[in-house]
Amino acid sequence: MALKQVGLERLNTATTKKIGINKNLIINGAMQVAQRGTSSTVEGYGSVDRMRLSHGNVDENPTHSQVNVASGTTPYTLGFRKAYRITNGNQTSGAGADDHVIFQYRPEDQDFATSGWNYTSASSYVTMSFWCKSSIAQNFYFDWQSDNGSQYRYVMETGSLSADTWTKITKTIPGNSNIVLNNDTGVGFYIQWHLFDGTNRTGTRPLDAWAALDNTTRTPDQTSTWYTTNDSTFEITGLQIEVGSVATDFEHRSFGQELALCQRYFFAIPYGSSSNNTQFISSIDAFAVSTSEIRAQVHFPVPMRSNASYTGSSTNIEYNSSNNSDHFNASGLADYLSITGENAYGMSLRKTSAASIDAGTSGHFIFRATGGFLQFSAEL
Repeated sequence: MALKQVGLERLNTATTKKIGINKNLIINGAMQVAQRGTSSTVEGYGSVDRMRLSHGNVDENPTHSQVNVASGTTPYTLGFRKAYRITNGNQTSGAGADDHVIFQYRPEDQDFATSGWNYTSASSYVTMSFWCKSSIAQNFYFDWQSDNGSQYRYVMETGSLSADTWTKITKTIPGNSNIVLNNDTGVGFYIQWHLFDGTNRTGTRPLDAWAALDNTTRTPDQTSTWYTTNDSTFEITGLQIEVGSVATDFEHRSFGQELALCQRYFFAIPYGSSSNNTQFISSIDAFAVSTSEIRAQVHFPVPMRSNASYTGSSTNIEYNSSNNSDHFNASGLADYLSITGENAYGMSLRKTSAASIDAGTSGHFIFRATGGFLQFSAEL
């Protein structure tokens, strides 16, 4: 019996190393989920979930998007089907000293604080790996920036990438006694890729070492070719951070698992229609409590990171019952469970000054035209 038990433990250990069980500290590292849409030019979140674009002093906004990984390539052969792409705009005035294009991943403090990494010890490590591809052959810098206490930065480089060629990057990062992580829902690190920083943001900076934060020398001086080339692209997929000094196989999670993890930060109720395009099926149960007030409740699929903010398309949302209809004003949202942290379970929808609604009727808030939506965000 003892021998059989030992064999089972070895099998489980081997399986864990090969497949991984919740080892990846990154959410949506395979870039599968894009709740907001597959392409955007807005600064911030707008396409692939959990990936945030930041830029400044650009002549034309870059585009960030979810794209397909071409079949027959590696990482396609490793199971990756989607990537996050930044497409440069037309920077007609050249590489200005304050120009920058950066994209980020912002994990919660508690995800790293409770990961098992002894982050204040220089002999304890996490390993970061990802696949990337640039349309321009050059070197790129990326870094970790701590957010609590005395802030520190750890800068790394991809090395010279060949144009239009997928390359796997692996870096092992030690702890540092200056790092502070809180067991809460705030930002733990800013993990960021510097596609371009102008000379007011770069200078002498050590690589592969923790150093005090200095925003005038975020990275060493950078090559500007990518930034000054119209429509240049940079793509990334297979992003993984795991405790330990060795990069193991990527932890592929199902789309449903990744979607649920992403919905802690963002949840959308979009417009939808039936196959014959005559009935609009995205709806929320509602009730007319009086002739002038309609109420409904949205229960989020998972508890959100914090109280959610919201946006909506008021002109395309309507209360509809067997007797009445009235347009719903998205600005009438109010907190349903106004509890911080883990207990942000939902929101109430409240339409006041309704037009000729029969009290006591039940119905739905429905999306009556393409573009109708409600979105709830608790992003970092």
